[in-house]
Amino acid sequence: MDLTPENKAYIDKMTYIELLSRWRFSADSNTWFQGDTGQYWSQRMTELRDIDPQAAVQASKTIGWR
Repeated sequence: MDLTPENKAYIDKMTYIELLSRWRFSADSNTWFQGDTGQYWSQRMTELRDIDPQAAVQASKTIGWR
């Protein structure tokens, strides 16, 4: 998926736990995680994780697996 200004703004508004939940539980074919938008999604998660690594670990524990 192409990274539009709207997609970027949507991703930028999300918390780490929101990004992680969608990343972890969405179907493999979800277009949000493909192309430039997918790369930006991953980059944004990395940025937020690096700001507070402990919170990222807790977020992972909080959402768990299905």
